[in-house]
Amino acid sequence: MIVLDVNLLLYAYDTKSPEHKKARIWIEHVFSGDEIIGLPWQTITAFIRIMTYPGLAEERFTIKNVLAIVDQWIEVPHLRILAEGKDHWAQLRSMLLKGDVRGKLTMDASLAALTIAHGGVLYTNDRDFARFPGLRWVNPLSAA
Repeated sequence: MIVLDVNLLLYAYDTKSPEHKKARIWIEHVFSGDEIIGLPWQTITAFIRIMTYPGLAEERFTIKNVLAIVDQWIEVPHLRILAEGKDHWAQLRSMLLKGDVRGKLTMDASLAALTIAHGGVLYTNDRDFARFPGLRWVNPLSAA
């Protein structure tokens, strides 16, 4: 299962990002393929928050635009929304300790724990995920 981190989606939709072209091609390939895509709620809400935030880059989307994008993702037959299960706290706690996490890396630990729990591979452009033992992760932009 391909589990998506928000940074790849942001690059794919932000035409001003230096990573836009590679990310857009990769995302389109993933969504048009047949491998299961795991889309965590954390990724969805982060995408909505960042793409509609008025204080960031020039190219911001309206809430209607962003919701239409998310609606399209959710309609993909091989996409699964990933949510935390009953044992999430134990896995998260382990990631926080083993990854020596502080501050903003807390959300990364949560995403790592969720990915492991669902048996997925996290696809991200963020090397901070290397700190989490047991997490399988790939940077598809460095391989592209």
